Amino acid sequence: MNLREHRIPADTFSELSSGGGGVAAARLLAATQYSKHVLLVRGVLDTAQATGHPQAGDARRGYDILAAVQSGHPEAVDAVLRYPAVGAWARHTARKLSEPGATAVPAQLGALAVAAALRSGTACTVEVPVIDGVITIPSVGQVLVPGGATRATVRCAEGAAEVVGDGFRIEVSPSAQDDTPGWLPLRALAAETDGRRLRVLIDDLDPWRMPGSAGLSGRLNATRVACWQSTLDAAWDLLVRCHPTVADEVAAVVSVFAPMAPENAGQSSASSRETFGCVALSEPLDGCSLAVTLAHEVQHAKLSALLDAVPLLAPDDGSRHYAPWRDDPRPLGGLLQGAYAYLGVTDFWRRQRAHEKGKAAVLASAEFAQWRVAARLVSGTLADSGRLTAAGEVFLAGMIERLDACATEPVPDEALALAREASRRHRDRWVERNG
Repeated sequence: MNLREHRIPADTFSELSSGGGGVAAARLLAATQYSKHVLLVRGVLDTAQATGHPQAGDARRGYDILAAVQSGHPEAVDAVLRYPAVGAWARHTARKLSEPGATAVPAQLGALAVAAALRSGTACTVEVPVIDGVITIPSVGQVLVPGGATRATVRCAEGAAEVVGDGFRIEVSPSAQDDTPGWLPLRALAAETDGRRLRVLIDDLDPWRMPGSAGLSGRLNATRVACWQSTLDAAWDLLVRCHPTVADEVAAVVSVFAPMAPENAGQSSASSRETFGCVALSEPLDGCSLAVTLAHEVQHAKLSALLDAVPLLAPDDGSRHYAPWRDDPRPLGGLLQGAYAYLGVTDFWRRQRAHEKGKAAVLASAEFAQWRVAARLVSGTLADSGRLTAAGEVFLAGMIERLDACATEPVPDEALALAREASRRHRDRWVERNG
């Protein structure tokens, strides 16, 4: 689990500031997040040992198996360490280990070792914790353990495993797409257009898939998974044909969908700085709504990864501000995230409106007009805040330059009227709610 130094070249920084960057920038940012996860996982081990945690020995054994698998199958360990939920779990666990009296489970490193062993076909025996009746194997699935067991033994061999404990034996097949007694595998979605391919896991199991989100759904049935697959096919086809740079960025960054509970109307989505590569979202309405959601969320992912390498804002000063896409007042960090995401949305609709006809073209132009103004308004708030670092001022200048260029593009009067009315309604509701 070796690390290397990461630097953001000036030209890449400039491209990112305009909302783009492409696949090269996306891969560089993904590499920074991999190193972050490696440090966090190592931090779990070191902190468990330094604090004398009772599970320090189990954590050490799990880590040693990871290292042994990596020597022969580095790609298997890389896949596990890159998994979004692993970063969130490791960050939380390392922090809790440093807090006297806090509950932490560093022995979960054994489950990471199982995931790597299953991916590589490595034979090994690992002791793993049972938490709330389940064993979560990141990026693979979840074992349902009967009774009140608190730990179990996993025996891995040739890409399969058996989980044994007091009075139970459960077979684990990571290649299965269907649930079996005691075993729930993660299901994969894949789409391909013109040689460009996207593969994501639907994670409706891991407790760390999107920390802090109260809107996550439970286990999807096969019918719902098939619907997600159909919508992803349509979205990916649209992205590849009409937004190829976004498609490449999504393929380089997004690896997991975490389904959210259905909304009454519209599409809901979320990202977390802790889970780079995971997008939480309600079931997509159609291919276009999923495509624009991915264009939106990949912007959040890029910016979150960049912020780990380059500070753009001073610490939160407690001020809160209007954001035309939220119902609540937002801190400056939230404004920057939102403005950057809606810069991506603006560019999506700028391109998409050229591919629409009739009423759909008018609506696409209205979306373009609404979000270019919204993102520019919030960029002005950020520019006037006095809280940007030197790098942040350069980055925001690139955003503003791109948004000002979008402002020069003509939009039909009907679309402008729709955009202005939508913006007015949001502002009125916000003022009524927040005063």
